Order: sequence, then structure tokens, then C-alpha cells
Amino acid sequence: MKQSTGYQRRKKGFERTSSLLSTRIRKTSETRGFAVTRVLTHWAEIVGADTAAIAKPVDISYGRGGMGATLTVLTTGAQAPMLEMQKDKLREKVNAVYGYNAIARVRITQTAPTGFAEGQAQFNPAPKRESVADDATRARAAEATADVADAGLRDALQTLAQNVLMKKKTS
Repeated sequence: MKQSTGYQRRKKGFERTSSLLSTRIRKTSETRGFAVTRVLTHWAEIVGADTAAIAKPVDISYGRGGMGATLTVLTTGAQAPMLEMQKDKLREKVNAVYGYNAIARVRITQTAPTGFAEGQAQFNPAPKRESVADDATRARAAEATADVADAGLRDALQTLAQNVLMKKKTS
């Protein structure tokens, strides 16, 4: 006999932490007047590709009075003076997204490009590894998806099948 634990599980297995916390983060952000996540997810669009390549937002903190937030931006030591001169432009661009002065101050934090794992600044995503399937794997994937009529769906399923078959080989 199952006992009720006071909550219902939505899915079997694991869920991503981001999906579990996104609602709570959004609600908390909205109580402060704007959604912080937009700054993090659309950073390159907000400040431009050049600035996004040398800096990334790490924190938005609020003062005791609740008027205006401080945006903390992480950059490398060599880029910090250049970014320091652009603080006002950064603040204006971020505030333009929200339509009011949500960010009152911008704080620049520096780190070394190499060193301890916690201090490394990596602003570009890691390059994707290319996996090359051998002829036997491609043939097995094509055989498994031969019944699919739609060409686009068949190609996507073949790619998926190749990745699954190659994963089984390496494991």
C-alpha cells in the first residue's frame, strides 16, 4: 500500500533543475520588477556580440531600499578597463530592454583566463564534437528508418539512430 507523501510527482525519472526552479525564479524576479533571466538568456542580443564575447552577467543584486539593482559583469583582467569605460552604455542597453531604470549600477568583476577552475572566464561555448559514423552504423540506421515516408523525419531519425548506435559502441 502506497502512502501519500503530500505531493504528486509530475514525471517518472529525473527532471532538469532548471525546469524545477524556473517558476520560482521567475516569480521572485517579477516581485522585484523585472525578469532577471532575460538578461542572462539574451545577453548577446542586449549588449551586442562584441561585448558579449568579452563579458557575461553573473549577478543582479538589490539594495535595501529596493530602488535600482546592481548588475555584476564578469570579464578578464585585460578587458576590464575597456568595459569600465562602457558601464553607462551597458546600463542603458539593459534598461532599454525593460523600459525603465531597473539597473542603477554596473559592477565589473575581473578574473584570469586561466587558473583555478572557479576563476576561469569562458565566454564562448565549447565547440561541438563531430562524431563520424562508420559505414556499418550508417547502414543499420538506414535499415531501422526505412519505413518512414517523410524524408526530413527519416533523416532526423537516421541521425538519432547513428548517435545511439555509436554511443553503444563506446560504452
